[in-house]
Amino acid sequence: MSKLSVLMEVWAFLKERKKWWIAPIIVFLILLGTLIVFTQGSAVAPFIYALF
Repeated sequence: MSKLSVLMEVWAFLKERKKWWIAPIIVFLILLGTLIVFTQGSAVAPFIYALF
Protein backbone atom coordinates (compact mmCIF):
# COMPACT_ATOMS: atom_id res chain seq x y z
CA MET A 1 0.00 0.00 0.00
CA SER A 2 1.52 3.31 -0.98
CA LYS A 3 1.56 6.40 1.20
CA LEU A 4 -0.63 8.24 -1.26
CA SER A 5 -3.34 5.59 -1.11
CA VAL A 6 -3.36 5.77 2.69
CA LEU A 7 -3.80 9.55 2.53
CA MET A 8 -6.59 9.21 -0.01
CA GLU A 9 -8.33 6.64 2.20
CA VAL A 10 -8.12 8.92 5.25
CA TRP A 11 -9.46 11.82 3.16
CA ALA A 12 -12.37 9.68 1.93
CA PHE A 13 -13.14 8.64 5.52
CA LEU A 14 -13.22 12.26 6.68
CA LYS A 15 -15.49 13.27 3.80
CA GLU A 16 -17.89 10.36 4.16
CA ARG A 17 -18.22 10.29 7.94
CA LYS A 18 -18.08 14.09 8.44
CA LYS A 19 -15.36 13.73 11.07
CA TRP A 20 -13.73 17.09 10.40
CA TRP A 21 -12.66 17.47 14.03
CA ILE A 22 -10.12 14.67 13.47
CA ALA A 23 -8.26 16.64 10.76
CA PRO A 24 -6.43 19.06 13.14
CA ILE A 25 -5.38 16.13 15.32
CA ILE A 26 -3.94 14.29 12.31
CA VAL A 27 -2.13 17.41 11.10
CA PHE A 28 -0.67 18.02 14.56
CA LEU A 29 0.54 14.42 14.85
CA ILE A 30 2.15 14.57 11.41
CA LEU A 31 3.93 17.84 12.24
CA LEU A 32 5.09 16.50 15.58
CA GLY A 33 6.37 13.31 13.96
CA THR A 34 8.33 15.19 11.30
CA LEU A 35 9.77 17.50 13.96
CA ILE A 36 11.04 14.53 15.95
CA VAL A 37 12.44 12.77 12.87
CA PHE A 38 14.29 15.81 11.55
CA THR A 39 15.78 16.83 14.90
CA GLN A 40 16.82 13.38 16.04
CA GLY A 41 20.52 13.86 15.57
CA SER A 42 20.76 17.59 16.12
CA ALA A 43 21.58 19.80 19.06
CA VAL A 44 17.89 20.72 19.38
CA ALA A 45 16.89 17.18 20.38
CA PRO A 46 17.38 17.61 24.17
CA PHE A 47 15.09 20.63 24.17
CA ILE A 48 12.35 18.81 22.27
CA TYR A 49 12.48 15.78 24.55
CA ALA A 50 12.28 18.10 27.56
CA LEU A 51 8.84 19.21 26.35
CA PHE A 52 7.45 15.74 26.90
